[in-house]
Amino acid sequence: MRAKYMRPVGAGLALLLALSGPAHASASAIDSGDTAFIITASALVLFMTLPGLALFYGGLVRAKNFLSILMQCFAICALVSVLWAAGGYSLVFSAGTPWIGDLSTLGLQQLSNARTGLTIPENVFALYQMMFAIITPALMIGAFPERVRFGWVMLFTTGWLLVVYIPVAHWIWGGGWLAARGTLDFAGGIVVHTTAGISALVIALMIGRRRGFPQTMIPPHSPAMTMIGAGMLWVGWFGFNGGSALAANASAGGALLSTHLAASAAALGWAALEKLKIGKATSVGLVTGAVAGLATVTPAAGYISPLGGVACGLAGSLVCFFAVLTIKQRLRIDDSLDVFAVHGVGGMLGSLLLAPLASEEMGGVGLSGGRSVLDQLGVQLQALVAVIVLSALASWILATLAGLIVPMRVDAESEHDGLDLASHGERAYEFD
Repeated sequence: MRAKYMRPVGAGLALLLALSGPAHASASAIDSGDTAFIITASALVLFMTLPGLALFYGGLVRAKNFLSILMQCFAICALVSVLWAAGGYSLVFSAGTPWIGDLSTLGLQQLSNARTGLTIPENVFALYQMMFAIITPALMIGAFPERVRFGWVMLFTTGWLLVVYIPVAHWIWGGGWLAARGTLDFAGGIVVHTTAGISALVIALMIGRRRGFPQTMIPPHSPAMTMIGAGMLWVGWFGFNGGSALAANASAGGALLSTHLAASAAALGWAALEKLKIGKATSVGLVTGAVAGLATVTPAAGYISPLGGVACGLAGSLVCFFAVLTIKQRLRIDDSLDVFAVHGVGGMLGSLLLAPLASEEMGGVGLSGGRSVLDQLGVQLQALVAVIVLSALASWILATLAGLIVPMRVDAESEHDGLDLASHGERAYEFD
């Protein structure tokens, strides 16, 4: 079975099976409990994007741009869903080559009654994976809000899904060349957070800073809304990480424990760092810390112990906190809502921490095939380098090509008036 099809549950035995290649057995019997669990997890992951991410990002921008964030999240959800059904799922999870899948399930046709190696119907598996494809490009919009054209976002997302997300997902979760090398990514530290984080940084550099940044402070219009959105993300992450066990079992329970503890430890860690840095712990800082911990634990959640989750959370809060300061204050890059500094850095950090924390000595499930911690670390690092290079290069090319059709940035007047009115002819708030 392949790494995304089965999660480790004890002394690394299941992990060894997961990395040993394609299953030889026929489709497993359907288990109603596992099926119900993954259907619920699918809803939770969609809940992360709509409305979780939309409100989390929306509260952080100015009121005149709030509706534009909601529009982008909703539109990306609809666009990616259609693309995934049309051929995205097949290109990721059909056999194909080590680089890309084939089109044997084009249009979500000819799906098996049960996904090979699992106890859930293949259409449920395809639904669950669709939710990951939706949230990944949606994460990126936090790097360039308040100044990007809606049409460009849609055009770029289409190309990015086809050229970046689908190949990387196949390489790691679809049995591609990185899976064959032993790369581990439980729920998307590389496939989701690294691809989105690196691409977001590239676009932030290309589109340039918002008017007034960094000389003028650009405060969020509703920290309370951001906290509500963050709470939805935290709850939804139970489907994101727990559901990645692809069964209602001990592996899912372990992933949920490590996920929740990572978020808790990171939230407290970020608040403590803010208290030391500025003398106050802020609401935005608290929830940003929680999200940093969640991003950091994502690639390792099912492989590590609960204490490993705490370690991921504390490390994520510390490293991401200083990444935010470096990107915005020292480098003066307007990664507006800290997509690279939180999601990208957190995902990459967790992908590396996985190697020691998954070892039996650290209470994890153990590493397969007699691989040492250093060996697994090398495998993880190779995968990160490959994905970083593809994400950065492809994003630059795609952004440039999309810009030839629809300019990337709105004009100065539209940016001043706000994208709600300039791009959509509506306002999020109307006051008499």
